[in-house]
Amino acid sequence: MKTKLRRSGAKIMASLIVLLGSLSYVMVLAVINGSVGFAASMGVTIFGSVGVAKALGIAGLCAPVSMPWGLIIGLAVGCGVVRGGLRYLEQYSNHYIAFKLLAVLRDKIFGALRVLCPAKLESKQKGSIIAMITSDIETLEVFYAHTVSPVCIAVLVSAAVFLFVGFVSGWYLALVALAGYLVIGIAVPLVSSGRLKESGVTYRREFASFNAYFLDSIKGIRDIVLNGAEGERKAEVGRRSDALLRETKKMKHDIARAGAATELLVTLFIAAALAAGILSVRLNGLDLGRMIIGTVAIFGSFGPVLAISALPGNLTQTFASGDRVLNLLEEKPAVLPVQNGAKIEYENLDVKDLSFSYEKGAPVLRDVCMHAGRGEIVGIVGESGCGKSTFLKLLLRFWEKDGGEINYNGTDVDKIDSDNLLDNVTMVSQSTYLFDESIEENLRIAKPDATREELEEACKMASVHDFISSLPDGYATQAGAMGDRLSAGEKQRIGLARAFLKGSRLILLDEPTSNVDSINEGIILKALAGQKSKKSIILVSHRESTMAIADRIYRVDGGVMNEEKP
Repeated sequence: MKTKLRRSGAKIMASLIVLLGSLSYVMVLAVINGSVGFAASMGVTIFGSVGVAKALGIAGLCAPVSMPWGLIIGLAVGCGVVRGGLRYLEQYSNHYIAFKLLAVLRDKIFGALRVLCPAKLESKQKGSIIAMITSDIETLEVFYAHTVSPVCIAVLVSAAVFLFVGFVSGWYLALVALAGYLVIGIAVPLVSSGRLKESGVTYRREFASFNAYFLDSIKGIRDIVLNGAEGERKAEVGRRSDALLRETKKMKHDIARAGAATELLVTLFIAAALAAGILSVRLNGLDLGRMIIGTVAIFGSFGPVLAISALPGNLTQTFASGDRVLNLLEEKPAVLPVQNGAKIEYENLDVKDLSFSYEKGAPVLRDVCMHAGRGEIVGIVGESGCGKSTFLKLLLRFWEKDGGEINYNGTDVDKIDSDNLLDNVTMVSQSTYLFDESIEENLRIAKPDATREELEEACKMASVHDFISSLPDGYATQAGAMGDRLSAGEKQRIGLARAFLKGSRLILLDEPTSNVDSINEGIILKALAGQKSKKSIILVSHRESTMAIADRIYRVDGGVMNEEKP
């Protein structure tokens, strides 16, 4: 199956250039430095050819050159020195822009992920996102540091050489040079880009897919080993690696073939320029010294257009990466945050005739009604996949409801300020994610300025303080990558402590005991029951035993929620 870009290469480049913003002046400076610098590098060979022409004039083979030897040598050396300094400034400017913009792009991506989270991110592979904020962003460095200014430099230098050769050595020689610039700088890149586009896009797709699968394998290595699935997983990693290698080889082969064709064309145009110069001397009476100066100028002028002809090999990946990044930046969130909306201090929740579906014609929830108030635990029970977790996400406005009302203190959720809603309502998901930091730092995610007393009090509420205190380093104990140093029950209780530390009046618990044994389940339920008088808790589970602490129970079946009679 062919993989296509959503945008054309020109549109991607235009979008990326727009991101330059206030850094445009630095790019202009880089172009000026590059153009003048390359002219200086050509000056070394041109003044060398002037020296040759002067020597031939002395020998009586051409018109004498009046410029003194000292000036010729001084200009040649001076051009070399100037070239070095301007080349440094050009590269510094390009990379300054590139790395500044890469930081800006990463910030934009994290901003986009924050807006898309959590609804839109549920369907995205985490490895693919990691590939985007690492390798895809790094690939764009090629565009900003090695594409924009080289193209501008090639245009300016080619135009300058065309005019210089035309006035100094004749327009026939200049037209040969112009033909070379157009073929190598425009025709070859267009043809190469068309051939390389598919392989570049496919390579980036395979790379992102491999990243996602390999990261998933590392995260699940314990379960892979325990279930004896190493062989199958290893074979699949090998298969995906081979597929990525095939795409890499294909792309490199296409790039090498395009490069060889370009070098051949440069050789042919240099030969054509030399032939045109000789013919101009023989047929049009062009002075030999001027012919040498013109042909030498042409010989040294293909550097910038060669840089352009080599771009398609890199730009195919750049376009693919740029397209993926722009797709994310332009993706619309499932819901837009409510700003300057109503402010509440939670007292009660009323849901009336709530309906929702992810896809048209496939309702997940229908005409749901429920009530929850301060000081009670409301249980929601039902089989896995019946819509319980979706209901909690709608209460937090992660998705836009299709119909009905979700009223907090009589105010619909769509009219409540989003930040204020999250201050009042906290959800503890099925699996608590712990960062590879200390337990204390993991707790402070809920309240960065919490005192040590507040941390310990929250952990006591969640019945996890004694366990943490028993660890060698106490609250300074490192949780490990993805919390691997702690059991599922311990992580779940730390997640509960986070919710208590945040201080929200309404806590939504999504399968809080699904990953723990009966002992840990009892500990967690006891902790919840102890907070009943202070908070409102909505407890979702498929386990009937979990509902033992609930004051009222709603059962979900086929998308319909009904309160069970005591």
